[in-house]
Amino acid sequence: MSVRPKAHSLGPKPPFWRDRGKRALIFQVLLIAAVAAFLLYIVSNTQANLAARGITTGFGFLNNTAGFGIVQSLIDYSSQSTYGRTFLVGLLNTLLVSALGIVAATIIGFIVGIARLSPNWLIARLASGYIEIFRNIPLLLQIFFWYFAVLRAMPSARDSYSLGEVIFLNVRGLYVPEPLFESGFGLIPLALGIAVVASIALIIWNKRRHEATGKRLPAGWISLALIVGLPLFVLLVTGVPVTWDVPELRGFNFRGGITIIPEFLALWLALSIYTASFIAEIVRSGIQAISHGQTEAAQALSLPQNLVLRLVVVPQALRVIIPPLTSQYLNLIKNSSLATAIGYPDLVSVFAGTTLNQTGQAIEVIAMTMAVYLTISLLVSMFMNWFNARVALVER
Repeated sequence: MSVRPKAHSLGPKPPFWRDRGKRALIFQVLLIAAVAAFLLYIVSNTQANLAARGITTGFGFLNNTAGFGIVQSLIDYSSQSTYGRTFLVGLLNTLLVSALGIVAATIIGFIVGIARLSPNWLIARLASGYIEIFRNIPLLLQIFFWYFAVLRAMPSARDSYSLGEVIFLNVRGLYVPEPLFESGFGLIPLALGIAVVASIALIIWNKRRHEATGKRLPAGWISLALIVGLPLFVLLVTGVPVTWDVPELRGFNFRGGITIIPEFLALWLALSIYTASFIAEIVRSGIQAISHGQTEAAQALSLPQNLVLRLVVVPQALRVIIPPLTSQYLNLIKNSSLATAIGYPDLVSVFAGTTLNQTGQAIEVIAMTMAVYLTISLLVSMFMNWFNARVALVER
């Protein structure tokens, strides 16, 4: 019978400062305490400075009368409106130029990105020149170019450029007819909504039918005809319940219609063209990331080039394009804050600028402005991540 040897004693435990786990915990506690002490100092110092200058804190100033006008407002606004109304006007103006900029930049970027890969030498070089020029010029300079060198150089109202005597462009902006809706017009948006829902259902059914039987209907053309045709049919049946308020020159300026201010045009053009140059490169790299065997297999089936691009290349390239495309969308939204350089009444200009100067509520105004951009960016990121998950390859 064997006897097991006694285990050797481990000796005395080392002091806590030599224990790696305990030492790391102590350092973390000290770091948290230092950060908390720094924040406490900042808060107390800020409160002391505000009290010394007689500045009150809080959001009560949002109910005070603003006392200044805004040249572009998507909602009712006057100089007698409150600062809270000013915040909404600036927010809507920011969302407007950002949304339209994203749409225009995406369309231009996809067209230029595909054109850069064109076998036509001239088209490819023009697309490459567009990218290299606009991508390497600072955005602020491009905004100044469109505003001062192009739009501010337009003729006066009396010498306006016109298109069919219904659209006018001059130094004061772009004037377009305004639709005036009459009784019965509500049926047209309803018909459009029904057409859109029916088109989505048709596309989903057509996709499932194609996977099951291999047969495919021209769902795209049918959907387009449905979306255009049904509202148009309802418009004609209801007797065209819409009239147009055409701009007219009265005195030294135009009256009537919709006025698009030059500040908006300059900012929208600069944001769209600048961001499109980066999106074009993303599209080009995404397409080139697709294996050549995919296109060769499609060509071996005698598919036309447009179908190869639409059915084979672009769907696979989207999986590579979407993540960096999200960053460009976020950059465009944040770059819209440069509007203050030319006086476009966005959130930074009318709220973080004029409102801050008049009220002195720097902490509240800047905090609200930062929260708005943070919220918009997070919402855009969430949507693009959801869309990216929808088009991602599913492992089997």
